[in-house]
Amino acid sequence: MKKHFVLAIGLALASLSAPAMAEGQGFVRFEAGSSDVEFEFDGFRGSDEDTAYGVRGGYWFNPNVAIEGFYTRYYSQRYDDGFESASLKLHAVGVGVVGKKNFGGDQQGFYISGRGGFARGVATVDVDGSVEEADAGDVKPYVGVGVGYDFSPGFGLGLNYDQVKGGDEGLDVTARTLTLGLELRI
Repeated sequence: MKKHFVLAIGLALASLSAPAMAEGQGFVRFEAGSSDVEFEFDGFRGSDEDTAYGVRGGYWFNPNVAIEGFYTRYYSQRYDDGFESASLKLHAVGVGVVGKKNFGGDQQGFYISGRGGFARGVATVDVDGSVEEADAGDVKPYVGVGVGYDFSPGFGLGLNYDQVKGGDEGLDVTARTLTLGLELRI
């Protein structure tokens, strides 16, 4: 699966012509908001909410299509019952494609967007000072939708809803985030 994904991205990038690349813009996007994380492990189910934040970056090939890479921290909580302490952190990295439709001229005004790709989650567990980092599963698809406003061809704000899934060996994790993003294009 991973080999096919890397090959597909490589072929897509190789097929782009030099003039098409000259018309595009790089971008960086900072996002913060809330996450709702659901866990299921060997029949035990639970959910919790936390603050999510992340950074995305990539390249707009034209005003409507981009590729992106991202890092997002979904969850970080510490538990202490007086005898034992533990902390759990969930984060992911991914790569995908973004589509966008502006309703104003010259990449300005209101827009709608969608994104999707593949992400790999990582869980970091610290029990009484013993830190373990484990994959939260194989590479899994992620999806998201958004609405926003571009104030200029180089700056916009957006509200995004994303869902990322992970899991492996009896563990299933689903993170749903609602974030406000600030995007700078250069």
